[in-house]
This record gives sequence, structure tokens and C-alpha cells, in this order.
Amino acid sequence: MSTAVLIPSAGGRHPPFDLAQGVLPAGPRQALTPHRRLTFVPCRADAREHELVTQRGIAQRLAALMGCELAEGADGMASLGYVIPNDTLMSLAAARRLGIRGEEDLFGGVVPYPFVATKVITHGLLRPDAAAPGGWNPDFNERVRDSVLPGWSVFSVADAREAAQRLLQGGPVRFKPACGIGGAGQSVLHGEADLDAALAALPAEQIEQHGLVLERNLAADVQTYSIGFLRLGSLVASYFGTQRNTLNRLGQEVYGGSTLTVVRGGFEALENLAADDEGARHAVALARTYHEAARDCFPGFLASRANYDVVRGLDASGTLCAGVLEQSWRMGGASGAEVAALQALCDAPARHTARASTVEAHGEFDPLPDGAVLYYRGVDEHVGPITKYALLHED
Repeated sequence: MSTAVLIPSAGGRHPPFDLAQGVLPAGPRQALTPHRRLTFVPCRADAREHELVTQRGIAQRLAALMGCELAEGADGMASLGYVIPNDTLMSLAAARRLGIRGEEDLFGGVVPYPFVATKVITHGLLRPDAAAPGGWNPDFNERVRDSVLPGWSVFSVADAREAAQRLLQGGPVRFKPACGIGGAGQSVLHGEADLDAALAALPAEQIEQHGLVLERNLAADVQTYSIGFLRLGSLVASYFGTQRNTLNRLGQEVYGGSTLTVVRGGFEALENLAADDEGARHAVALARTYHEAARDCFPGFLASRANYDVVRGLDASGTLCAGVLEQSWRMGGASGAEVAALQALCDAPARHTARASTVEAHGEFDPLPDGAVLYYRGVDEHVGPITKYALLHED
């Protein structure tokens, strides 16, 4: 990790957000945290330029919202204060080294074992004695069994083949390497030939070390919900929303943003807010079960920022299915909208809800809508031209 440095409020060479839109209103405000410093810790080694610039911008806005001095890095300071890592912290020891003792000390998550932060946590094993990493807790999988799609997590090529063959009897299967972010590296298997090709492209050592998920693939009327929980110091909020996809420069479908409705309070407040929307209400219930199972089954688990992708749609037989696909216990693609909504709630203490969006647009640099908070606009060496911004909706 880099030596800690204070970040100037103007943001450096690539301003992480439009300061004209990002200034907080003057006036007294109840302090959200006793911490005087907020430290962004870039601990994810493979983060790309557009991700890092966006993450720094989010950290800068949160520092202004919380009234904290902003710094970056993890070395050279006696106290990091409130910490924003750009990845889930993979051990309790790592959290302690950063001074994190509870949810009030970070924006993100802490897990006791690395596998807990990946896709493999979602599904159970083929059999009780199947290969699994240390710390595996079958109680978690029993708790969430009815809150996820049919599927298994495997840690050997033989188990992967058996799991896929069982699932293929009921229709196409989604093949998900544990280390992929979002949909990266995923494929849909329609038969043995697809299975052979997918396994041939993935080293056996990677499966054994990190694992692989095989689960029912949904074929029609598919909708993905974003369900989230946020604790920013003394402020607790939660949200439901939907994701949208866009096309990148290669014509591939990629994440294009989220629109969230955020409410003060935790999952109970969110369930009340979603009461009239059957799909959203069900998605909230599934995410809540998953969140509470992780909290109860993995001692030391912390998540002050939690986002759950919940899918709903028809499988190959026309059966309606719904389940949590995966979790994110770190700053993520929807965090620009989260911050915009949290700022709105702080600015108006009587306000109960706020609606905000993030947009990730590939290709030409079109004009921004009025009120947009720009996080990144440039040509990233990996993804090409991309614009990323957040927008608070006033309706």
C-alpha cells in the first residue's frame, strides 16, 4: 500500500467530480462521525484508471459530506480515521491494521476468509465431503438455499463436471469463475460441448484455489434488482433499484448504471417502501435473508456498504425464478448514486427518501444532463472512451 498523502480538494490532474455541482451547502449539520480524517485505501491491485478516478471522487464527496480531512494510502499516519478501501478486506487482521473495529469505521466490508467475498459463497457443495476452502460454513448455504437460484459451488474439475451435468438436465447453465467481477468470464452452457470448452479455458489450479459457480440460467423476462444497505457513521439507509446494460466499444453488453430509490433506515424501512411493488419487495426479502445469514454465520463479518444483485425471470421451462446472484461489500458501480442520495438526506433532515442514478456511457462524449456530478470522462486504456456520472432526481 502506498504512503499516505493528503488529497487536495480540487482533485489533481483528473478532477474526480465537477466541483461546481459537488459543493455541499453551507450551514450547521449534525456530525455523522467523530473521525476527523477519511482515508481512501487503494488495495485492489488490478483497478483500472477510470475505476480509481471514480473511487477517489466518491471518497472526496464522502469526506466533504462527513466533514473530514481527506487522505490516501495506509502508511505513514498514526490514524487513518474513517477508511474507504476499494476492495472488500479479506481478513480480520487486515481490518485491525487499518484501525477498523466496527461498521462506523469504514465504507465497505470485512470478511474473515477471502472466499466469503466472492461468488462461491452463494451456493452449497455437491456433497458434505466435497473439496472446499478453510472456513467454509454449510449453515450459511442452508440459510440462503431458498434465496438463490439452483446451483453449486465447486473446487475441483470433477465436481464442476458433475454439477454441470446435473443442472443441464433442467436447461442451460451459467458458468461463473469465482474471481470475475460482474459478468466477466461468464458463459452459458447448453450442453457437454460447451462444458468441455469452458473447463478447457479455465486452469484446474484456478478452480481448486478460488472455485467456480454453476447455476440455473434464466432465459426470458429477466430483471436484475440492486438491493443495498448503507451505514455512513450515524446515518443508516437502504435502497432498491434496477440495473441497465450498455454496449462497449466491442459491441459487448456491459454494466451501464443503476437507478436507486434510497430510504432512511434499514431493511424494515425498505420493505415498507417496496410494499406496493411485488418484484422489488421479493428482491428485498431475498437480499435481507442473505445479508443476515452472512452476518450470523461468519464471525467478524462487517458490511457498512452492502449491495446485492437479485435476479428475477423465467428459466428454460418457463418457471419463474428469483435469487441473489452475488454480493458486493465494497465501493461499487452504484456508489455514485448512493452518495448523491445520502447527501440529499443529510441536506434535508425531514426528507425520507431520495432517488438517484449512476450512468456509465461508452463511446462519444455526449453533453451531460443538468445537475450531473461527473466522476470520469476520458479514454481509458482498457475500455476506451467512457463517461461516468451520477444524477439526483428531484421528482
